[in-house]
Amino acid sequence: MTTEIQEDTQLITAGEAATLIADGALLIDVRSEGGRASTGAVPGAVVVNREHVDEDFAPESPHRLPQVTGTDQKIVVFCGSVNGSRPVAEKLKVLGYHSAVHVDGGFLALRDAGVPTTGPIGPEAESA
Repeated sequence: MTTEIQEDTQLITAGEAATLIADGALLIDVRSEGGRASTGAVPGAVVVNREHVDEDFAPESPHRLPQVTGTDQKIVVFCGSVNGSRPVAEKLKVLGYHSAVHVDGGFLALRDAGVPTTGPIGPEAESA
């Protein structure tokens, strides 16, 4: 039996994400409330429940997010890991958002790449 490994063409580095964000891409945070509370947030990111992607993004949805301007919009999805962001990016692609990508390393990688964040400071920073 042969197992085919598919490359995740929507996965980008945090540095690439930072450039897209600076250029106006819509930033989507799919972390839980607890995840945001424990690690921090990215100002301007739209918080989306992974279970509501259809309602929030489907072009015909009466509940589509007001920040969504069309399927040609550049969208950057992040979570705490690719396991949370990948399914959302894949679902967005199915819905027609072919410029939707997700971030390798998630929130922490974005923070380390210089994307402005707010929230808790790690123990190592507090002791400095």
